Amino acid sequence: MRYERLLGKKVHDQPGYDTHGLPIEVATERLLGILNKQEIIDKIGVENFINKCKEFALSNATKMTQNFKDVGVFMDWERPYYTLDPSYISSSWSVIKKAYEKGMLDKGTAVLHWCPRCETTLSDYEVSEYRDLEDPSIYVKFKIKGEENRYLLIWTTTPWTIPSNVFVMVNKDYDYADVEVNGEVLVLAKDRIEAVMKEASITNYKVLRTYKGSELIGVKYKHPLRDFVSAQTKLDDFHQVVDAGNVVTLTDGTGLVHAATGHGEEDFLIGQKYGFPVVMFVNDRGEFTEEGGKYKGLKVRDASKVIINDLKSKNALFFEGKIVHRYPVCWRCKTPLVLRAIDQWFIRVTKIKDEMLKEIENVNWIPDWGKSRISNMVKELRDWVISRQRFWGTPLPIWICEKCNNVIVVGSREDLESIAIDSVPNDLHRPWIDNVRVKCNKCGGVAKRIADVADVWFDSGVAFFASLGKDWQEKWKELGPVDLVLEGHDQLRGWFFSLLRSGLILLDKAPYVSVLVHGFMLDEQGREMHKSLGNYVEPSVVIQRYGRDILRLWLLRNTTWEDARFSWRALELTKRDLQIIWNTYVFASMYMNLDNFEPVKYTLDDVIKYAKIEDLWILSRFNSMLKKVNESMKNYKVHEMANYLINFLVEDVSRFYIRLIRKRAWIEANTQDKIAMYYILYFILKQWIILASTIIPFISEKIYKSFVVNPKESVSMESSINYDERFIDNELERAFEVAREINEASLNARAKAGIKLRWPLAKVYIFVEDEDTLAKVNRIKDVLLSLLNAKDIEISKIEGFKSFSKYKVEPNRSIIGKEYKSMSPKILDYIRNNSDIIAIDILNKKQHVARIDNVDVILNTSHLIISEETIEGYVSSKFAQGIVVISKEISESEEEEGLVRDIIRRIQFMRKQLKLNVVDYIEISIKAPEERVKTIQKWEEFIKSETRGNKVILGDPKGDIVMDWDIEGESYIIGIKKST
Repeated sequence: MRYERLLGKKVHDQPGYDTHGLPIEVATERLLGILNKQEIIDKIGVENFINKCKEFALSNATKMTQNFKDVGVFMDWERPYYTLDPSYISSSWSVIKKAYEKGMLDKGTAVLHWCPRCETTLSDYEVSEYRDLEDPSIYVKFKIKGEENRYLLIWTTTPWTIPSNVFVMVNKDYDYADVEVNGEVLVLAKDRIEAVMKEASITNYKVLRTYKGSELIGVKYKHPLRDFVSAQTKLDDFHQVVDAGNVVTLTDGTGLVHAATGHGEEDFLIGQKYGFPVVMFVNDRGEFTEEGGKYKGLKVRDASKVIINDLKSKNALFFEGKIVHRYPVCWRCKTPLVLRAIDQWFIRVTKIKDEMLKEIENVNWIPDWGKSRISNMVKELRDWVISRQRFWGTPLPIWICEKCNNVIVVGSREDLESIAIDSVPNDLHRPWIDNVRVKCNKCGGVAKRIADVADVWFDSGVAFFASLGKDWQEKWKELGPVDLVLEGHDQLRGWFFSLLRSGLILLDKAPYVSVLVHGFMLDEQGREMHKSLGNYVEPSVVIQRYGRDILRLWLLRNTTWEDARFSWRALELTKRDLQIIWNTYVFASMYMNLDNFEPVKYTLDDVIKYAKIEDLWILSRFNSMLKKVNESMKNYKVHEMANYLINFLVEDVSRFYIRLIRKRAWIEANTQDKIAMYYILYFILKQWIILASTIIPFISEKIYKSFVVNPKESVSMESSINYDERFIDNELERAFEVAREINEASLNARAKAGIKLRWPLAKVYIFVEDEDTLAKVNRIKDVLLSLLNAKDIEISKIEGFKSFSKYKVEPNRSIIGKEYKSMSPKILDYIRNNSDIIAIDILNKKQHVARIDNVDVILNTSHLIISEETIEGYVSSKFAQGIVVISKEISESEEEEGLVRDIIRRIQFMRKQLKLNVVDYIEISIKAPEERVKTIQKWEEFIKSETRGNKVILGDPKGDIVMDWDIEGESYIIGIKKST
């Protein structure tokens, strides 16, 4: 958003907060000491509870606003939206009404996950958290009616579902067997016999016969717990074996599956197919009801132990074990979920599945894999369970006539007011909205609202329009669709999907143009951060230690959609980059102020004709960087933009350009080329800091106010310029890349020769491989003279390197010994004495013929190792397009200059110690070895010009600071003081 504002665009930047749902209810319950849903009604009262939820939500939203501001999130914080606002709720109802008008809203029964602690249902996409839980793993015998000792053997890890059993499922095409064990005949799938007997530690069994599962269809059985659950006696007619096809698998269990239609989705669907009743003896709290017989009042998981004991007493338990498996828990309170057949309100989104898939194709997903992930999810789409049995949420705008059961759905507060019998409250939450009755539009009777609230994902899914207020239709015409939606990759199942779903219901299209997915924060080892692991780092700790901009910059340079591995070292390196940026502006400010440079007097067109080649290069690099930034931001690749920006200032400006222009800045006279250099540097640094304010706003504001002439009230009120193609010179940029490579090669050669960078080189030889590179290097020869600290440079094609090289021929002793055996010693002597001619032959003819003891010995590349070496007195170093050669020898004059530069470096260090301004002159006194006195006298003017000294005194050092220095093993004492 900061970037789009700099481009001069009108940015809709209204922040918003999801304020409803279980997370807030659960947190409020903890604050109030509430243990369950019923206590809200009995102890606190719904009205008081709702007010406490609202208070909690708004309080946390205020804290979050401050946290966002604190890290530089720039939005319209004075005008946020809250999903609890009456206007938001009113607007959101239009989606429910539209679904009703399209025939997509209805009430139905389904087996859904239920949280017994929160006493509400959860949609399939909310069932996202699992825990490793230990449960019983039991094999149960269902006695076949009319047979003495024959049993159906089933397996379950939820013994509490057995009291609700209705029928048993098999696959008619599988092979089944009668197996004799301890005088009883057990029926199970043939392919599961060995595994089951092994688990039960039974070795003595006999397979009596095998047959197809079709033979079992219709077989009736007696429920093993009918004596404990009286309601089971009414189900005798349904206790039979049915074909369930591929619902039954052979990967575990026995190939026979007990079906509880009220506690299993597949059980429910198969039961519906055969016309069996839905049996469910468990209440909202996860306790057995009256119909649960002996188990009435027991929590289902607690009941399992009692049920197992009762199965034993009825000789119905074949084997009891334990299993640790992944089990779904409530995403908020972590209570194990149960499956229950319950009546809920659905929006039949499966009707628009194809339209959703088409719209997904029209959205720009960044990265591309976001599209495939959400598409795969939509392909497996289930109808949306919109209702929740809670208090704190958007009330469903559904009223049912008490007289004729007519369904009335309203789409806004205005809709409701037009048909309401009672006055509509300002606050549309429960319990106040529950008191509003409406007149039935069918029979004229009285209709009451259903007690349910909406799925919390409904709230976030309507934000694209509900946040705009009651006249959202008109505003949407101007603003819609949303240009960009940004969230973590987990929100492909969450927010992105919810927005898409609501958009298709309301508008028949996706409500967004582009979706950008970001990663998560991990520790250095790639693990998720958790306080329990001891690897969680509070953002406030990072900010206190490093500041906001360092944290922002480090994060923004990380590839947006990849997880970021937190690293203190990475933050330290980022800090270094910001220090370099700061020092770059300090350098520019100091010298421009020293020379009274006034940028407002000039324009780029005024000065460009006086610019030197390095000025033209940095201007080209700047515009190329702008071009790349524009392209990256068009594609929302913020990490690319951040890296382009920082690398330009750190690498191109600070480490390269300033090194080239430092001497020009030090010159007293304000020459035309110096004015051009200053203006180009000012122009680039001003525009850079404006653009950088998008990623490092705090330091950018500080620099902008102190560096820019006639600044605006804030850097955020500036506009960013576009790149200027006139100033982009790709050939020049490539030439300077070669210059950098040559510089690296030169530094490597100096290191080999033991020559410091401060010591000037009399001559540098550069040999290049092609005409194109030759032209580039010749174009930047003056730059190279400065860069390499050389008096002269000779540039030529690679063939010229032969004057500085010789070939070294080494024998491949193992090959020669194996092939020539006894002749090997003489061949090795021959190679040692004739290396030059051998090398020439090998390079030109790929072989050399040696005459040894009147025998022609043919030597080729397998016998020899040939390398090219630099001749004595010189060292060389390669770069991508050629070779750099320098002499190992340093002349007396060069050695003197090197010594003087070492002295200058120490004086400049001492200036820093005194915290002198760049404009301050100093008096210098030096005590040097006697043989170096003449050298210092000879170079006195140079020393003064480089250190801003007005005199150099040889003798006992005096001054504001005096320091001893060891320079190349010699002792120097230097004193400096500020001139008055």
